[in-house]
Amino acid sequence: MENKDKTADKMTDGAVTEGKIHFLTIIGQVEGHYLLPDGQKVTKYEHMLPALAEIEERNDIKGLLLLINTVGGDVEAGLAISEMIAGMRKPTVSLVLGGGHSIGVPLAVAAKKSFIVPSATMTLHPVRINGLVIGVPQSFDNLSKMQDRIVSFICRNSRVSEANLRSLLMKTDEMTTDIGTILDGEEAVNIGLIDSLGTLSDAISALKDMIEKKRS
Repeated sequence: MENKDKTADKMTDGAVTEGKIHFLTIIGQVEGHYLLPDGQKVTKYEHMLPALAEIEERNDIKGLLLLINTVGGDVEAGLAISEMIAGMRKPTVSLVLGGGHSIGVPLAVAAKKSFIVPSATMTLHPVRINGLVIGVPQSFDNLSKMQDRIVSFICRNSRVSEANLRSLLMKTDEMTTDIGTILDGEEAVNIGLIDSLGTLSDAISALKDMIEKKRS
């Protein structure tokens, strides 16, 4: 007779359902429309979007815990995943472990409650693109509009003020080869970017409380 654990099943890479809570990882670099080189840890948005839709629809899944350790990646792909998370009805909690850099910031704040471990860091910087850029006003207008979309999303889903966020994005004395700001866990909480300092047990406890409140 087959011995199958009915409390856990694999849905997609980095996604495991156990009991009432679904655990989903966002790791490495967020891959967008172009494949990244072999050997890099990636989170594929074409896997994440249907996985999130399935989590939202499955009655046996009561809440989602996002485990985040990412260097960033494709802006549009990361923002698409973030919008999916923010639009879920089910309780969602994020936990930043190691790093939640660049487009990892919207991914972290997209959950209804966000945590960060004290040793983790988050890098805020303006939108950057690789490759040929045509030096016309339209190119820079497009970059500015993309930055505005990201800033708007972060401010809607966290307690950080727009003025403070834009100031941190454009700091010139924090990073040696770039502009922007690196925040540790406590600093991210102090400015209102992340809700709370915490560990895995804190994040799971908060998610269980949210599930119980929704049920009652």
